[in-house]
Amino acid sequence: MPRFSANLGFLWTDVDLPDAIHAAHQAGFDAVECHWPYAYATDQIVEALAATGLPMLALNTPAGNMPAEFGLAAVPERQADAEQGIRNAITYAHQIGAKAVHVMAGKAPSDDPSDQHFQDMLTYAANMARPYGLDILIEAINPIDVAGYFLNDVRQAVKVLETLSLPNLGLMFDCYHVGKMGGDILAELAFSMPWIRHIQIAGIPDRHEPDDGHVDYHPIYQWLDDQGYDGFIGAEYRPKNRSGKGDVADGLNWLKLARC
Repeated sequence: MPRFSANLGFLWTDVDLPDAIHAAHQAGFDAVECHWPYAYATDQIVEALAATGLPMLALNTPAGNMPAEFGLAAVPERQADAEQGIRNAITYAHQIGAKAVHVMAGKAPSDDPSDQHFQDMLTYAANMARPYGLDILIEAINPIDVAGYFLNDVRQAVKVLETLSLPNLGLMFDCYHVGKMGGDILAELAFSMPWIRHIQIAGIPDRHEPDDGHVDYHPIYQWLDDQGYDGFIGAEYRPKNRSGKGDVADGLNWLKLARC
């Protein structure tokens, strides 16, 4: 049976992050993850995690100037800021007991200078994170939603991971981004499985609840069980406006059915 994580970058965004952690617990999620928690003191997050017993799986490095940059790690002229962001993210993740840091590549051309620079930044991040027992994750983001994002294909991401072959560097596989581009999610999961450290889902094509769209995730859950995947599946979706207020609770039937 899969275990599910609530991505608090998209869910319960109308309340403070500590309250969102409590809401995720009350809704029956097994873990939480977030995007940019830096506005909150670490002790606030630690207290909420301790009270609920939920693990914090991952957070993102700073995104730079949103939406123009969407990350910094593949942008050579932003190296100093990227390094500072990586240091801040690793420190924050360690202090709240998070498991991983997602290093955001940013918008950059897919050419040799950007590729080499991105690899250098990932090596920097992985080496810095290793003493803390933290994983560094990369994620391919589809070019429809984020035009110009450097890392836009799962196989491109796997090539980077194969090249670097660092023990604490892995893939955050987002089914939504693969499906949005018309990819075969199960085929890409099978190809990427040796590198996957975390999986995320959302309805395709509109990124609402996982049961909203043309992809049935139940065969994917079963396939992951059959493969012995023991990680979490992150719910990273924008709640559909079901009640007129966009209440997360209105759309959680998918979570109950996923556990049947």
